[in-house]
Amino acid sequence: MGNKKTAPCEGSGGSLPPLSPTEFRAYNRLSEQMDAFHNHFRMTWNQLYDACTSTGKRPSGLSARQMIMMGLQFCSQLDFHHSIEEQHIFPVLAKKMPEFRKELELLTQHKQIHAGLEKLEAYLEKCRSGEEDMRREEIKRLMDEFGKVLWQHLDQEVETLKADNMRQHWSVEEMRRLPM
Repeated sequence: MGNKKTAPCEGSGGSLPPLSPTEFRAYNRLSEQMDAFHNHFRMTWNQLYDACTSTGKRPSGLSARQMIMMGLQFCSQLDFHHSIEEQHIFPVLAKKMPEFRKELELLTQHKQIHAGLEKLEAYLEKCRSGEEDMRREEIKRLMDEFGKVLWQHLDQEVETLKADNMRQHWSVEEMRRLPM
């Protein structure tokens, strides 16, 4: 046992023993998977937002149609991601983790984000149909309405799923059996 390397468990206050690398990977798996999904949303958000704030005829090399389609795809994918979380992931995690129960912050954030997504999607649909001309400043305004809570949520959810928190609620065997 003297040669066994361990991964630190930050925030455990020393009350829990250090994790082996294998245990750390098991406990940290959901955080890493969620971060990969969230990085896609962060990248798309940044690309769309940059296109709204840059100057020139074709900001970030995107045409108006490409911006509209990127925005609609972002709305659809984030809404789908939240649906999967709410229907399949959060109920399992909520059995042992209060952070994932309906009345608490992560799901409240989903509601706030969804309200912003609905407005953005409605505007982009009007632009796509030709009912309205696309205005970058309007897309930016709509994104600004829910951007802060979105970014907080993307980070907080990943943080909540990190090994140091998960190990306080689940055994390694339970982590390996989680259907995610």
